[in-house]
Amino acid sequence: MANYRVVIKNSVYKDLKKIPTKDVKKIMAKVKALSINPRPPGYEKLSKDNRFRIRYRFYRVLYSIYESVLVINVVKIVHRNKVYR
Repeated sequence: MANYRVVIKNSVYKDLKKIPTKDVKKIMAKVKALSINPRPPGYEKLSKDNRFRIRYRFYRVLYSIYESVLVINVVKIVHRNKVYR
């Protein structure tokens, strides 16, 4: 299986500033792991187009998978209370 390239939107970096540093490190480790396995245990496909989500404690990582070009686009990382608004 080929590795995927993970692309993170600029708005995600703004989201990360609102999260404690110790949690950011763990979340980014999970995001990097998506390059090896874009559908890790516990992932969930969302009803919108080609969107998926993984969880880390109280935070959600929303991303899209583009199989044809082997790219994962991280769209949003936010607290679970605000993620689906």
